[in-house]
Amino acid sequence: MNINLATLAPAETRPETERDLHARRLAMQYSCSDAQEILRHAIETEFPGRIALVSSFGAESAALLHLVSEIDKSIPVIFLETGKHFAQTLSYRRKLANQLGLTDIRDIRPKAEDVETHDGDGGLWKRDADACCTLRKVEPLAAALDGFDAWITGRKQFHGAGRINLPAFEAGGAHIKVNPLIRWSSDDVADYVAATDLPAHPLVAQDYPSIGCWPCTHPVAAGEDVRAGRWRGSAKTECGIHGAAG
Repeated sequence: MNINLATLAPAETRPETERDLHARRLAMQYSCSDAQEILRHAIETEFPGRIALVSSFGAESAALLHLVSEIDKSIPVIFLETGKHFAQTLSYRRKLANQLGLTDIRDIRPKAEDVETHDGDGGLWKRDADACCTLRKVEPLAAALDGFDAWITGRKQFHGAGRINLPAFEAGGAHIKVNPLIRWSSDDVADYVAATDLPAHPLVAQDYPSIGCWPCTHPVAAGEDVRAGRWRGSAKTECGIHGAAG
């Protein structure tokens, strides 16, 4: 398995494809639509039976999972079980899936032989966080999405950095990504969770507004960016699944 991110061509250097044009047309058509309309079109009309939701079951995940469950409880939900999650995340994943009645949760793990070869001592995250994310997230997700035409993400523009200009639909590798919550703020998420009586991730109360793997996730101080606790002390801001896995 090649886990060298340097070999992955940036999306902007790839020639434009029919998928790019398709995504752009959808983004323009649904530029003013709300999350429910975007999701319903993607799930029921545009990609019926060929779309999955990728969820981290993190701090903001409940709202999107609930929205999708209201449309189709059988939609495949891909959870990247990296082997490095907080115990609270795994417990929350079970609780939330049961409460929402989601029937096709797929726990996707890295191949055991790849972990043994590239991270036998479990410390790859300290030596090369990008390689660790590729091993435990990017490569497994790419395999899990085989056979799907599109996948749903929970990314939002208020997260900043490369997310600030996110469209509702975008082309990514072999798939189209659906971003129904792009215009939601943190208050919008909190209000929706309260209105629908959804449980909060246990770590939110401990100042974790963005939650990934335990070695690379830290609490956030008042006034800090919501993702400031992810890969703290490094220039890294994304795990890589939105560049390589499509």
